[in-house]
Amino acid sequence: MRIAYLDCFSGVSGDMFMGALIGAGVPRQLLEETVAALNIGARLEISRVQRNGINATKVDVFSPGEKDSPREMYEQSSGYSEHAHGPEENRREHGPDEHAHDEHGHSRAHHGEPVALLEHNYALQSSATSLKHDHSHSQEHGRGLNEIRSIIRRAAISETARQSAIAIFEALGAAEAKIHDTDIEKIHFHEVGAVDAMVDIVCAAVGTEALGLDEIVCSPLNVGGGTVNCAHGTLPVPAPATLELLRDAPVYSSGIRAELVTPTGAAIVRTLAKRFAPFPRMKVEIAGYGAGTRDFAGHANVVRLTIGEAQSELLSDIPTDTIVILEANIDDLNPQVFGYVMDRLLEEGALDLFGVPVQMKKNRPGTLLTVLCRTEDASKLTRLIFTETTTLGVRQREEKRQTLAREWITVATRWGDVRVKVGSMNDTVTNYAPEYEDCRRIAAERHVPLKAVMQEAMQLYMNRQR
Repeated sequence: MRIAYLDCFSGVSGDMFMGALIGAGVPRQLLEETVAALNIGARLEISRVQRNGINATKVDVFSPGEKDSPREMYEQSSGYSEHAHGPEENRREHGPDEHAHDEHGHSRAHHGEPVALLEHNYALQSSATSLKHDHSHSQEHGRGLNEIRSIIRRAAISETARQSAIAIFEALGAAEAKIHDTDIEKIHFHEVGAVDAMVDIVCAAVGTEALGLDEIVCSPLNVGGGTVNCAHGTLPVPAPATLELLRDAPVYSSGIRAELVTPTGAAIVRTLAKRFAPFPRMKVEIAGYGAGTRDFAGHANVVRLTIGEAQSELLSDIPTDTIVILEANIDDLNPQVFGYVMDRLLEEGALDLFGVPVQMKKNRPGTLLTVLCRTEDASKLTRLIFTETTTLGVRQREEKRQTLAREWITVATRWGDVRVKVGSMNDTVTNYAPEYEDCRRIAAERHVPLKAVMQEAMQLYMNRQR
């Protein structure tokens, strides 16, 4: 099974997730074509950057009218802007050197994602009440979920990716609607925020589909700390909508005073990840790193996406070896001799063997002899089969097998000692049975029913395990 592990040790945002997808093998052209298919005037800028010594992919989303130069060049010098397009102009993150906004007032202080999401960039419209903002742009030009759904449905992407993208958007809307006690259809995205969010979310859906993943597993999320300012005043990190999206997810804070998980990032994780767990057992194929905008001292501001083949956690610790299978069809051997041959094969080192009645050519009844043996014993046992049977051919093949750990435990019945064979997997007992030969010998010597000896041996073993 092909799986991906999303390691959010520095949180996650929409643009970071896109960068990790590209680093993990998604063609950048595919994401650029996806953005063009949305037909909303946006474009991507993709570059390679260093984050605390780690080479990572940086993705910036440009909305119509935004400055045509790399984010890395101007966002650090533009400072705090008072001419933003919507409520997000008041957003900032508290902490040293955290006033990083672009020239439109979008907070890109941590990840490079404009916080153009529901928590900080929506306009709630209701016939009864209306939230008031200093600017009316988001009221006039905001995009509702129905409009966003229509844009995604018109895009030339697969139906699976289309459904995933809409599900992520609806998760965002549901979280925000719950926080503000309103209907999800009354949630509106600020114009620039809607464009950025659509690009991040649709590219996330298309990119994960392109990787051919059966499952995405996510690590515990480092959410950061401190507070942020938005249209509704000062809020703690993680922001309310982000926290709602991360309900039941394992989260923590490493002490960095910044918003490390954005609402878009939380919605992507909540919708696409199947479970939260430590790094799974897997055969690693490739790892991609997506960069956030800021470069924290002593902390790599990246999200890592590792792709590989899942290894069964249940069977991975069970020893595996290679054995040889010998087979012969026999149709003209005295049945009395067949029993002798089986005894001889076991004496010479066969691991196991059995005979199966078969109907052979010319409608003759026969027996399929199958012998399991170690590689080093194959030649010797093949010669024995040729010598002791009437077959003219022996087939041979190698096969892998897994065997449980085995041990013998002796129990003292009223008639004598009986060995119990115990099989265990990952230190857990899965099978146990009294040794037949011990029970048969005692039954014959003491003139007691065989089944009584076996039952008592089983009961004594089970009593020892309590």
